[in-house]
Amino acid sequence: MPIYEYLSESPEDPERSCRICRKGFELRRPIDRPALEQCPLCRKPVRKVISKVNTPRIAKPLSVSDAKSAGFTVLERRDQGVYEKL
Repeated sequence: MPIYEYLSESPEDPERSCRICRKGFELRRPIDRPALEQCPLCRKPVRKVISKVNTPRIAKPLSVSDAKSAGFTVLERRDQGVYEKL
């Protein structure tokens, strides 16, 4: 089941939201269920928030020495089909 994030429709107005939906909350729900329209605690309107996707910052080593220290073999192309180990 995916985790969905919800936030109050008016987080800056404390009169229209409780302490839970003002800060936002996460909820595990099946995909086939519709999005929540009310906070489960105070029954005020909430909206679903689109979250950032968690991806790694560095996908490859930055330098030859970083690659070697990570355990990779670094090759440099010298000729057509000929590589030399660095």
